[in-house]
Amino acid sequence: MEDDSDHPSISHIIRDLTARESVSIGEIVDVFGTRAFGALLFIFALPNLLPLPPGSSTILGAPLLLLTPQVAFGVDAPWLPKAVDARRISGADLGRVFGRLLPWVERFEKISRPRIAPVFNPLGQRMIGAICSVLAFVLILPIPLGNLLPALTIGIFGFSLFQRDGLFAVAGYVLAGFSAFLLYVAADAVIGGVRLLVNWLSGA
Repeated sequence: MEDDSDHPSISHIIRDLTARESVSIGEIVDVFGTRAFGALLFIFALPNLLPLPPGSSTILGAPLLLLTPQVAFGVDAPWLPKAVDARRISGADLGRVFGRLLPWVERFEKISRPRIAPVFNPLGQRMIGAICSVLAFVLILPIPLGNLLPALTIGIFGFSLFQRDGLFAVAGYVLAGFSAFLLYVAADAVIGGVRLLVNWLSGA
């Protein structure tokens, strides 16, 4: 079993990446090594919590749609199309996106440690991947503010996978349940509104 203490933290690696002139997605995968899945879910999900230009959640969510099913199917290492793998991101852009998030990440890292290992058995990891796959699909939908909770949930799950911290995985499950409840309420409201509109038009 790997000694997780030998691995640099997410925040340390991100700070190193932001100091570079540019970095490709493939290079980011290589830097995170065997824990790349968790790190990539975290990196692509968390920026959606920030005020970004319209359509950004779709751009950031697209890689998640490729990565999360791989976790669900138990793939050992991330696979990305060559066009995505070779895409380069400037260190300055990474710094702008993560500059406001890194202090919070570092706070969470101070209280995080490997624990509740059974959460990350093969079945547990596939369950996390399946839930994140559904949330990644929701994330790219043009729902006003509808990307915040799915992004946070995927980010927490990614952090838990990277840190092997089952307590954060449990928090991810709680957030996923809350996300499902809110989606149910929103869908019920939309369906109710459509029915009212159809009834009104029928009676006109």
